Amino acid sequence: MLHSMTGFARQSAESSIGTLSWELRTVNHRYLDVQFRLPDELRPKEQAFRQQVSAVLKRGKVDCSFHFRRAFDQHGDLKINTEFAKLIGTRLAELSKSLPNSAPVNPIEVLRWPGVITDPETDAEPLYAEAITLLDQALDAIGAMRANEGERIAVMIESRCVDIVALAASVRERLPEVLVAAHAKQRERIDKLDIAADPSRLELELALIAQKLDIAEEVDRLDSHITEIRHVMASQDPVGRRLDFLMQELNREANTLGSKSADTETTKASVELKVLIEQMREQIQNVE
Repeated sequence: MLHSMTGFARQSAESSIGTLSWELRTVNHRYLDVQFRLPDELRPKEQAFRQQVSAVLKRGKVDCSFHFRRAFDQHGDLKINTEFAKLIGTRLAELSKSLPNSAPVNPIEVLRWPGVITDPETDAEPLYAEAITLLDQALDAIGAMRANEGERIAVMIESRCVDIVALAASVRERLPEVLVAAHAKQRERIDKLDIAADPSRLELELALIAQKLDIAEEVDRLDSHITEIRHVMASQDPVGRRLDFLMQELNREANTLGSKSADTETTKASVELKVLIEQMREQIQNVE
């Protein structure tokens, strides 16, 4: 089953300690690259979160942001850094002498200065317990989104596989006709020279031409690669790199087919193969 590397999920929860939310974003990447934005209380737990993410996501660039808003405790004590507030007031008074027309400072504005109100310490363990549960939910959500996108990619790839198999079959059917035409053209060239050809040498030359134009092996490998692609897509493991390698193999066979082509139909089939392979390759860049 294919999974896309792109996805987004946001999960929020209300608890006795406050409002928690995870936001996950994933995009394409060659490997798994996980980045976190955490409040200070949870920074020591980053490695545990990283292991939690890597157990579910195997490839892609993953941005994980955790937001926490502490619940208001109406019985709690509002701690104000009085000394710092006085220092701000003194400096503002000195500044107002230089700016006599300035409006007076509202004390509420002073309270908004960083460090004037001291936030009570939060016990990290209960917050961590809530965060890991919520992260599991976010990972489930983004996994479902990546799986849905992967299903769409799988349908597209299977459609192109069907087209490639059909093209390979048509080329295989034309092969005897192409060889007969090549032999006839060679005999016609000899006849135009108006010389007597050595029958044994002529047969050898025709055999060499047939060997040079024989594309049966390339067509068989095309079919073999398509079989392997279908097998890989049914796997439950991450398969993006394997599929990317198979695209290279398909493209190699298509190029060889074009170089051995002896008629316009085979050349056209080679070009169509390359178009189909490129369409698949573009989508496989998104596969985990």
